[in-house]
Amino acid sequence: MSFFAVLFALLIEQLKPLPRDNWVHETLVSWVRWTGRNFDAGEKHHTRVVWAVSVLLPAVLIGGVYLLVREYSLLLALVFDVALLYLTLGFRQFSHYFTDIRDALERSDEIEARRLLAEWRHLDASELPRTEVLRHVIEHALLAAHRHVFGVFFWFVLLSALGLGPVGAVLYRMAEFSSRYWGYRQRALEAPANDALQALSRRVFSWLDYMPARLTAFGFAVVGNFEEAVAGWRRDAPLWQHANEGILLSAAAGALGLQLGGAAAPGVTPDRSKTFMAGGEAGIADAQGSTAGVPPQSGHLQSVVGLVWRSVVLWMLLVALLSLANVVG
Repeated sequence: MSFFAVLFALLIEQLKPLPRDNWVHETLVSWVRWTGRNFDAGEKHHTRVVWAVSVLLPAVLIGGVYLLVREYSLLLALVFDVALLYLTLGFRQFSHYFTDIRDALERSDEIEARRLLAEWRHLDASELPRTEVLRHVIEHALLAAHRHVFGVFFWFVLLSALGLGPVGAVLYRMAEFSSRYWGYRQRALEAPANDALQALSRRVFSWLDYMPARLTAFGFAVVGNFEEAVAGWRRDAPLWQHANEGILLSAAAGALGLQLGGAAAPGVTPDRSKTFMAGGEAGIADAQGSTAGVPPQSGHLQSVVGLVWRSVVLWMLLVALLSLANVVG
């Protein structure tokens, strides 16, 4: 049933995607803000309570509802799976910006592309040269594809196999959103935030993302240039601050033969690369500390889309085969 739930959710999302400013996102923001306001008193021991209420409670409630629905009807349980996956899994939840930036670059409208990138990632992109705009777009698109598709896919299939339905999808998305929200609240909104809560949210999400990130990287290697992807994984993953992101991006860079990582131009808030430097001359894309490969070009955006979709097909086929083996066995 997992295969059909994911398949139907992806098809529905392609036909009727959620809009950019949708009620799901607004609800998540309101929920995490409410839990922080009511359960976070600034003390270290409160961080576990806030995280549990923000992330675990919705997953547990969804699990309870699913078990009740499954007892009544397996067909309704499938519909419930599809509905929750539609809200938690899919490309269209982040591809609006990617598509708009790609269209702006194809029109040679770099000012609009920088504006959209700044709006998407909440950073100052006003001084980014074209190659750095492309690098940031590709890196963020790869990470977004992993977190909105492959990570959700992994946890849904794993916990669904244990009879918990969409609990895994909700748990992963809530953990990812929580870790991102607290950092965004402090950085972009300049609002006070509990540092311990930020650290806990990032740490727990890193644990949840450990296996999905490596499976996504392996998928990129299989459907791309396998030898270069594995070599990049082993050689270049430490270029990024966060191990899971480094493995994912270095493997994707090798699979596509792209130059990712490196130092951003002045005026940009520090990205997630270890080699970021605030100095340097404006307008120069410093390749120091980047992966091997050619600098990103506009055509590589389509290559990224192809890599991601081939990976989706790979994992869907694998789940289909496992489901078939389970039925036959």
